[in-house]
Amino acid sequence: MLRLLAALLLLSALPASARAPKLTLFISVDALGSDLLLRNRPRLTGGLGQLLATGAFYPYARYAYAEARTAPGHATLATGANPWRHGIVDNDVLDRVTGQSVQAYMDPRYTVLDGVTAPASDTSPENLMAETLADRLRVSTQGRGKVVALSFKARAAIPLAGRQGQAWWFDEATGNMVTSTWYSKAVPTWMQAFNARRLADAAFGKTWELLRPRAEYAGEDDRAAEPPNPYGMGRTFPHALTGGSKEPGPASYRVFAVSPRSHELLVQAAKAAMEGESLGRDDVPDLLAVSFSGTDAVFHAFGPFSWEMQDTLLRLDQAMGELISAAERAAGGRANLVIALSADHGGAEIPEAWTLAGVPAKRINPVEVAEGLAQELRSRFGVDVTVKMLELDVYLGGKALESGQVDGVAVRRAAAAWLSKQPFTVTAMAKDDLDTAPDVEGLVAPLRRGYYPMRSGDVLFVSKPFHVVSDYPRGTNHGTPYAYDVQVPVVFAGRGVKPGLYPQEIDPVDVAPTLAALLEMGMPASAEGKPRAEALTGR
Repeated sequence: MLRLLAALLLLSALPASARAPKLTLFISVDALGSDLLLRNRPRLTGGLGQLLATGAFYPYARYAYAEARTAPGHATLATGANPWRHGIVDNDVLDRVTGQSVQAYMDPRYTVLDGVTAPASDTSPENLMAETLADRLRVSTQGRGKVVALSFKARAAIPLAGRQGQAWWFDEATGNMVTSTWYSKAVPTWMQAFNARRLADAAFGKTWELLRPRAEYAGEDDRAAEPPNPYGMGRTFPHALTGGSKEPGPASYRVFAVSPRSHELLVQAAKAAMEGESLGRDDVPDLLAVSFSGTDAVFHAFGPFSWEMQDTLLRLDQAMGELISAAERAAGGRANLVIALSADHGGAEIPEAWTLAGVPAKRINPVEVAEGLAQELRSRFGVDVTVKMLELDVYLGGKALESGQVDGVAVRRAAAAWLSKQPFTVTAMAKDDLDTAPDVEGLVAPLRRGYYPMRSGDVLFVSKPFHVVSDYPRGTNHGTPYAYDVQVPVVFAGRGVKPGLYPQEIDPVDVAPTLAALLEMGMPASAEGKPRAEALTGR
């Protein structure tokens, strides 16, 4: 009797119908750390604010790997797996054949349609080693369910689209939304019509003004630690959107991508996709993924406490309201719609601003560190070893290593030992010791989850808290296992979701499995996460 009663109670907690939602809207906000969102939440009254108020809101999701970056973050959200399974360890990796840095989704076999294919740029999902939510939907519906992913960054759109959806991103050379020949042989009519509107051109000559009265913004507009003239926009409001050019072109498109007008373009592109692909129009579930990238550009240049970041969130709040309303109309109402929101990473304050506030912060230049390490290895082994640092990954090379003239394990361990002694380092280790090293401070496990053979570095290290690794002399960065970089919000809303505040810490690998459960289908093949049962049943 007790078992029967428990079964009846579980059934009563489930939705009355097992029919999947007609449309799933998957929103990612680049660089939206939990602290940033919670700090600004009281002023968010539009779509983002309403989503937090009416959805299942998890303020404290935490990535379990060390290198919090855009490419691995979106891959994790899309697959429900960590980099050690999906293979995307950073935005850029070292091509060990050429010795050059290449983008994570580089695939020279495929080129950009109606745009410019930059050397070593992202063009296909071939390097993504795990199935995505989008791919699982396409397989489960036998190709009938449609998937469209939109972002200003290819490294965000590609994993969200997976291998079988459509991925579209902004081309700063032409001002178009583009895709590659992996996804299509020709640009569809609806996207041709959208690009013909030239929304990025229409913003030329305009300015980015504050949305609210100046008294409503915390802190100062002109902060001492901000760059003197980021993107040619100037330090303070209003910001020019010309990029210093006399007519629309690559310079102005780059500035456009930083401004909140980028949010508006993505919303209009999403509306065009909903109409052009008839998303949500039948009972076969469709997926629309939108990754807002402008927040990350603002973060890097102005920092998370700037007026620019505050204003771009206010304008994102407005844009998201328009996006959600359009998705509801496409699906025939909120009862046919599921929404998920998260972020790929958070981010550090500008280190010089932290220093002014009395925080023990420092900017670490990886180029200078690499030079110092190369000198140490030359002195130790008597041969030249090339050293290239990409965030937490240290790549070692050169003829002496490649020919076996020196012992590779010994060189890697010596490099790790030298890095461990540097004043900015908490821990460093050779890849040879990653599986056996004691995890005294809990930082080895995040390095392990982020490691993928042949793509990750030969030596991995973790800097001290508040130490920002960047070869750019101003602005800020992200990419460490500390809370300000890896803690992000997760929200589920719509059909089958139990609203509420869920303060327990979860892992973003749970996002894709939870959406799979809401879509009434199996999970992506390599998923490590689990559906958040409390958001589905209230228990």
